[in-house]
Amino acid sequence: MTLRRLLVLGALVAAVLCGGAAAGQALRLGQPAPEVTGEPWITGGPLSMQGLRGRVVLVEFWTYGCVNCENVIPQLRAWHEKYEPAGLVVIGVHSPEFPWEKRRDKVAAATKRFGIRYPVVQDNDFAIWNRWGVRAWPTMLLVDRQGVVRYRHIGEGEYDETEAAIRRLIADPS
Repeated sequence: MTLRRLLVLGALVAAVLCGGAAAGQALRLGQPAPEVTGEPWITGGPLSMQGLRGRVVLVEFWTYGCVNCENVIPQLRAWHEKYEPAGLVVIGVHSPEFPWEKRRDKVAAATKRFGIRYPVVQDNDFAIWNRWGVRAWPTMLLVDRQGVVRYRHIGEGEYDETEAAIRRLIADPS
């Protein structure tokens, strides 16, 4: 193998290995939840994980141009309405897939169009996305009352499983 090929191969390996670190390592279950602080907040907020201790938190990463994200929203709205009185806080983190999804007015319009009443924060620079180690839209994570990540689901579906996890965490008083 020539020196040039070795250098190219080494650069590729380094990019793959360091790319994971630069983009944020995948968050493992059982780890403390990173912060959700960011700006601007479209509805509700500003919120912080520290300020939400004692509550069960569902953090959902979405973007308004994603059909899969749009398909998840009715279930999120239902859980917000059903479980908020029991201590669930739903937070939407809007991380844009495309440049045109970054405008605050467009995110606010989409939030209104989808009937989202839970807090939504814009994450145009992917700071929150990277802190949480997210890799795809939509991603849902559940955090227990002590601020520990207990559940993750990527994509649509598994609504019964997710709701069961919500109920378990709400029922746990610790």
